Amino acid sequence: MKKILVIGYVWPEPNSSAAGSHMMSILRLYKQQNWQVEFATPSQPTEHMIDLASEGISSKNITLNCDSFDTYITEYQPDIVMFDRFMMEEQFGWRVEKNCPNALKILDTEDLQCLRHARHQSHKADRELTKEDLFSELAKREIAAILRSDISLIISSYEMELLVNTFKVDDSLLHHLPFMVDLEKCPNKTLPFSDRKHFMTIGNFRHAPNWDAVLYLQKIWPLIRKRIPEVQLHIYGSYPPPKATALHNPKTGFFIKGWADNALTVMEKSRICLAPLRFGAGIKGKLLDAMTMQTPSITTSIGSEGMHDQEPWPGVITDDITEFVEAAVTLYNDEEAWLAAQKNALPLLDALYDSRQLGPKLISKIIQTEKNLVQHRLNNFIGAMLKHHSMTSTKYMSQWIAAKNARDSNSE
Repeated sequence: MKKILVIGYVWPEPNSSAAGSHMMSILRLYKQQNWQVEFATPSQPTEHMIDLASEGISSKNITLNCDSFDTYITEYQPDIVMFDRFMMEEQFGWRVEKNCPNALKILDTEDLQCLRHARHQSHKADRELTKEDLFSELAKREIAAILRSDISLIISSYEMELLVNTFKVDDSLLHHLPFMVDLEKCPNKTLPFSDRKHFMTIGNFRHAPNWDAVLYLQKIWPLIRKRIPEVQLHIYGSYPPPKATALHNPKTGFFIKGWADNALTVMEKSRICLAPLRFGAGIKGKLLDAMTMQTPSITTSIGSEGMHDQEPWPGVITDDITEFVEAAVTLYNDEEAWLAAQKNALPLLDALYDSRQLGPKLISKIIQTEKNLVQHRLNNFIGAMLKHHSMTSTKYMSQWIAAKNARDSNSE
């Protein structure tokens, strides 16, 4: 039985974030191959974390900058190691290389954090994105982790193009893997126009693009409410901070709902999903949920980026606030326009997010790379060079921290 170790940045929370849902779809795919799957993380348990044992996945708490990981991975001896985001590759990649040099190394980027950070910086400065924003220290770290890995999973077609054309990463190191949707579980019919009411949005409040979208809705919502006085906006998401709950205002129809027990249920009951995202990266789970429940969405070019090719969007895409408001009012009041937008949802899911197509392609990529691993690595000289330097720099820094922690512990 093939053994796979997944080193997680956090415990998976599929009901809290798109990243958590994406991680679970990958773990379940590995289990479907009859592989032995273990999930290890230095993160603390959370209230919304999934019960991995119920999925047949073992789990382990590991420690940063500690030689105990060397003992652990030497005993486990995985055939494949997958890092959840580049920070985990930075922390543990050199230890995996030292103790299991023949293990296939996969990096699940979730989204390009350097792209999200660069866009956040330009947004805060109220200016266009520059190459200086993009080629940041964070980018150097993230691209280095991609180059050190045998395969990097890239969720967005836009990010695939960015890595190949701007960062000059060889496409043999990359694999495009958007959200994998089990289309057999998607409803063919959902609640009709007449049984739905109000607007909604959803997203983890700890995610900066989501919080910014809530603040932007503070500007957008009064313009919509002026046109449709009785309507409400329901804002769902895990971990709402006090600054978010302070925005709750029933008089203006602005409701901070917080945690949703079932995101798909609240999505189905709503007539329109609003996602005015002004920065970010990857692809958006809330918009995928909207497609699944056939709820038309109004979003921005950032929101829809990498989520559709030539397929028509199930709603409206605009970066202009006046057009955004007009689209919201029209789709909310006009059933014919609403139905025309809705009919685009399932074809888009079928075209780009079918797990029956995406899953086998990933497994094939893994198996083919394993078969040709020696040549695959010989073809990636820059990656080998970066591994060499990480083994000498990151290694000694980590060992210094471990020695310091041991000394401090003995002196107590």
